[in-house]
Amino acid sequence: MLSKRIIPCLDVKDGRVVKGVNFVNLRDAGDPVELAALYDREGADELVFLDISASVEGRATMIEVVRRTAGEITIPFTVGGGISSTDDMKRLLRAGADKIGINTAAIRHPDLVTDGARIFGAQCIVVAIDAKFNAEWGEWEVFTHGGRNSTGIKALEWAKEAECRGAGELLLTSMDADGTKDGFDLPLTAAVSGSVGIPVIASGGAGSARHFAEVFTDGRADAGLAASIFHYKEVTIRDVKDALRAEGVNVR
Repeated sequence: MLSKRIIPCLDVKDGRVVKGVNFVNLRDAGDPVELAALYDREGADELVFLDISASVEGRATMIEVVRRTAGEITIPFTVGGGISSTDDMKRLLRAGADKIGINTAAIRHPDLVTDGARIFGAQCIVVAIDAKFNAEWGEWEVFTHGGRNSTGIKALEWAKEAECRGAGELLLTSMDADGTKDGFDLPLTAAVSGSVGIPVIASGGAGSARHFAEVFTDGRADAGLAASIFHYKEVTIRDVKDALRAEGVNVR
């Protein structure tokens, strides 16, 4: 059985890490390079960087952040936000990223997933899905542009298509749970994990070590991602891994 991964997420805006609740009310959480190096030392399995401003100026900043981070850490890291072409992917990979996360551009131009996987390999392509429960449908809808725009696309259908197009894994964020610290969205995670054969990274709602155990068992996730509980020292990566081992979950 593959080890479950613990992944801190750094939402980067204008060169700083920020964190909010339900995708709004952002507050500063520190320097991304310093935090990345800290999490590497603390035993994180991977890192995810998301450029949430994704402006022209932010893109240049993110390239530099990626380059600086690559020189400070030994673990893999994924970079996403505002990536709209394979040239964008190439620039970030050359700067030191190990994987590329795409969300809005993948919805607009699904061939970008196919092209990215063909050129760089499926292991490099992470399709990020921001999903919110649609009561009318009785299932989850995909949102883009940092959770601002609804798409009318069902999350389970898009997850399957992303896999078919060559995505190596999915980064699944529950907009309903994001920043609440009430636990991961287990029904959403289990539904997506059960629909695809590629790894699913669960994101949104982590508030304790126990929540990671739940998302790995009940949610069937392959990795758990969190931000604020790590940034603000509410729980450490070591705490999470110790708790998971006590529950019999295989971690590194």
